Amino acid sequence: MPTSALGPGERLQKFLARAGVASRRQCEELIAAGRVQVNGAVVRTTGTRVRPEVDHVLLDGVRLRAEAPVTIILHKPAGYITAVSDPEGRPVVLSLLPKVGLPRLFPVGRLDWDTEGLLLLTNDGQLANLLTHPRHEVSKVYHAKVKGRPTSEALRRLLHGVVSDGERLSATAASVLRTTRENAWVMVSVRQGRYRQVRRMCEAIGHPVLKLVRVALGPLALGPLPRGQWRTLLPAEQRALEALKAERAPERP
Repeated sequence: MPTSALGPGERLQKFLARAGVASRRQCEELIAAGRVQVNGAVVRTTGTRVRPEVDHVLLDGVRLRAEAPVTIILHKPAGYITAVSDPEGRPVVLSLLPKVGLPRLFPVGRLDWDTEGLLLLTNDGQLANLLTHPRHEVSKVYHAKVKGRPTSEALRRLLHGVVSDGERLSATAASVLRTTRENAWVMVSVRQGRYRQVRRMCEAIGHPVLKLVRVALGPLALGPLPRGQWRTLLPAEQRALEALKAERAPERP
């Protein structure tokens, strides 16, 4: 196994994630696919350890170097794809960022094209894995404008769980924020992170979503950030994420 003689170093997939390639789990898939070389040899074993300061690590023939971790909050508008690029030419969230001044970032999880709100972009693969892997159960809070005005019983169904396409989906909290003549805004908090979960749950109780905004992810809140704008993390937010990483994603031996 090609590793440095200067010590154990760090796991290859962690280095790839720190280099801004993708989340750690996705980096493991890249390694298994034979797309990574260390010191001229293809590596398919995720346990390989490297010393980035001396070892040459290539992805698809391009040498990688670890970048300082950078995480930003974007207020994603509707009509944008949560992706780095789109083969169909649709607008992507990265087009909302400046072309210079930021390292290569990738979205943490995804928001549907018609969903707005808090979207993180980062080059910290460990953080991305922490916030998106189901086992960590990081909370996500949404404000949804729904058709009709849900009753207390309907909201209780969200807490107890509903079945959609064979999956049991549940919320950790649900409440009415305000009502209009015909519709209502509700708050829904989830930890499961299933595909289009909030939309499917509201549909299951007879109140389809008309508009959806994610307002919080873990310890981070969208706040007054205007739609389409981004900002770097505040020191308190960075500390909160580091605490979450230490609590839920300890370094494996």
